[in-house]
Amino acid sequence: MIRLISVLMALFLLMPVQAAIETHEFDTPEKEALFRKMTEELRCLVCQNQNLADSNAELAQDLREKTYEMVKAGKSEDEIIEYMVARYGDFVLYRPPVKSSTLFLWIGPLLFLAIAIIVATRFVRSRQSATADPELSDEQLRVARELLKKENHSS
Repeated sequence: MIRLISVLMALFLLMPVQAAIETHEFDTPEKEALFRKMTEELRCLVCQNQNLADSNAELAQDLREKTYEMVKAGKSEDEIIEYMVARYGDFVLYRPPVKSSTLFLWIGPLLFLAIAIIVATRFVRSRQSATADPELSDEQLRVARELLKKENHSS
């Protein structure tokens, strides 16, 4: 039994790793720099918080390969971005342009911050007013003094 477990563990540990290493050859250092820049500035649509260079998702691998082909073919940065945006929308960009369809992406965080500040301010003010001493009228103060005098005389 121990031999069987040992053999199974050895087979399991010796299984080849599934990660593929991508190697790309470029004609010029400029093309290699463009490829690196593009894969770092384009977002993985599956992972959403990773760029193409960092993601191991199949779609990211496909997009890296497409980017490589376009760079190899001599396409410019603008042409690559235009292709990716036309196919996947502005979400593929880490820094989407400011336009009507992406306005919420740019203003949204500021809007949420403003709402949070307003809510926090109102909460603090309501807590302060609840703990503050209430203002008493002259009549209420007179009645309270009379009650205290009666209490002191009766004890």
